[in-house]
Amino acid sequence: MARLKKNEQAIWQHRYWEHLLRDELDFAQHVDYIHYNPVKHGYVNKTSDWKYLSFHRYVKQGIISVDWGTSDISFLDRVGNE
Repeated sequence: MARLKKNEQAIWQHRYWEHLLRDELDFAQHVDYIHYNPVKHGYVNKTSDWKYLSFHRYVKQGIISVDWGTSDISFLDRVGNE
């Protein structure tokens, strides 16, 4: 109901904020954050189990390994205010 009062559309999150990607490192950190989200939220045990990610394209292109994200998730400290 609050969304209707503020004339907000259902597609946007209430706490959404805009972010301009600053450089290649910033881009890579945000991609990592997106790839790890299904694990973080408990939908799967490892990133490779979530079929709806560009992660699989990155693996096919040799950019990252299929076991990416199973040990070091320190990027969460730099992206997404985790």
